[in-house]
Amino acid sequence: MTTEQLTQWVTDHKFNRETCRHSMNGFDTVLHCHHYATLYCQLADDAEQFNGSELLKRSAELSFLDVLSTYFTDNNVKELDDRIALAEEYWKQCGWGTLKFDHVGELSTAAHMDHSHVDEGWIKKWEKRDKPVNFIGQGYLAAALSAIYDLPAGSYTVYETESIVAGADASRFSLVRI
Repeated sequence: MTTEQLTQWVTDHKFNRETCRHSMNGFDTVLHCHHYATLYCQLADDAEQFNGSELLKRSAELSFLDVLSTYFTDNNVKELDDRIALAEEYWKQCGWGTLKFDHVGELSTAAHMDHSHVDEGWIKKWEKRDKPVNFIGQGYLAAALSAIYDLPAGSYTVYETESIVAGADASRFSLVRI
């Protein structure tokens, strides 16, 4: 008899009434709405003088890398397929949308989002535009791949090649090892 275990992200969510802070698995977490997320993506995009969109990507990468790497270590998650599945599940569980890795390799990877909280929120708030806005998703993907392969932050460049906000049926990403 063969037994198969389902790979699933387990969340320990707590709310501290004294500090009004949420945490998931020991990490402070901001529960958000599309209004808030699209606003700070717009602010980052507008901040061209100091490359705000890159700062937002890098901030997301550093934050999510810590969360994913810690989870993999604390739960002894070593198998590549399990790490991939957990990275997809965590993105969804945080309410950012649906993420699916099309193929995963240490040197290059492709992924897509059929639903993107940021893209869909942007369209509801300001309509479509012709360039990507999912800076958080790009940072997350860089973090996820670094965590999957036990690499440091800054190991991957992420390109958003198609975007829901620009009218595509899905946002598509290409990741390349630096």
